[in-house]
Amino acid sequence: MKTERPNRPERSGRSDRGERPERSTRTYKINKPEKGSKPEKSSESGKPVRPVKSIKLNRPEKSENPGRSTRNEKPETLRRPEKSIKLDRSNLTEISSKPKKVVRRGEKSENPDLMRLNKYLANSGISSRREADRLIEAGAVSVNGIIVTELGTKVGPGDKVQYGDQTINREKPRYVLLNKPKGYITTVDDPEKRKTVMSLVAGACKERIYPVGRLDRNTTGLLLFTNDGTIAKKLTHPRYGIKKIYHVEIDKNLARADFLKITEGFKLDNELIQVDAIEYIGDGKDKKQIGIELHSGQNRIVRRIFEHFEYKVLRLDRVYYAGLTKKNLPRGNWRLLDEQEINLLKMISSKP
Repeated sequence: MKTERPNRPERSGRSDRGERPERSTRTYKINKPEKGSKPEKSSESGKPVRPVKSIKLNRPEKSENPGRSTRNEKPETLRRPEKSIKLDRSNLTEISSKPKKVVRRGEKSENPDLMRLNKYLANSGISSRREADRLIEAGAVSVNGIIVTELGTKVGPGDKVQYGDQTINREKPRYVLLNKPKGYITTVDDPEKRKTVMSLVAGACKERIYPVGRLDRNTTGLLLFTNDGTIAKKLTHPRYGIKKIYHVEIDKNLARADFLKITEGFKLDNELIQVDAIEYIGDGKDKKQIGIELHSGQNRIVRRIFEHFEYKVLRLDRVYYAGLTKKNLPRGNWRLLDEQEINLLKMISSKP
């Protein structure tokens, strides 16, 4: 099949408007069969082949500006300004060329003694960090006699932090439970150089802790140590009625009449003594083994009760104190309270 191309027009220069002359459209001429001749048949289908008419190809119009492509043209709003903008540097603060030191995890900061105020309050047992932020914003916390309301304030070892009228201890609160044996007195120092309970908890923590309440030298059982002054004060105050249970062994059977008098209450040294509960331990056959529950914090109160009715106490063991028990705690050993037990202490001491 032969095609004929028309002669191209002579090229001319651009028009006065800068437009190029339009190009002629190419025309393809197809040889048609002569009249009277039979049309050729397709070898595949056997049907006659139709003659093809001339095809005219229309090309898209060129841009008015032939020297510039419009394919990647950006809208006017996204184009960069043609004129450069000069910055007024007169009001800019001069920045030091010294690079800022970055403290990575595991490295110590330049001032390790400084601590954020909310963390300081949280470590002292006053509240959580979130609640501490609220206390600071409310103006309830002062540092060195000045009320602080700005979050992020840091304090050091020499600063005096107060919440209301209470001075806050920076040390992290610790709570240690001891199963006290016989032969140890409940005091921090003893001028007579006797054994104290502090020697039993010497390795419990690095913070300095103190015993909450007292157990006399021959009394065994649960004894709590802490550096949380708020909790210690509430656990020893009779207003909060902290529950304590003792296992008492006396030298003879407890008479029924004395049992009822202790249950109903009686006067001891012109003071009314009332216990919360009293019962024989086990099946009640051994009437020398007594369980007694009370909330009084008076010194040697259990021994004084039985001595008042002319019984001698052979053994006295505190088996329950403020929700804590001796379970899995052998005599003479100590352990740190878990988070659940600490929350229980705070809940008990927060009761009105």
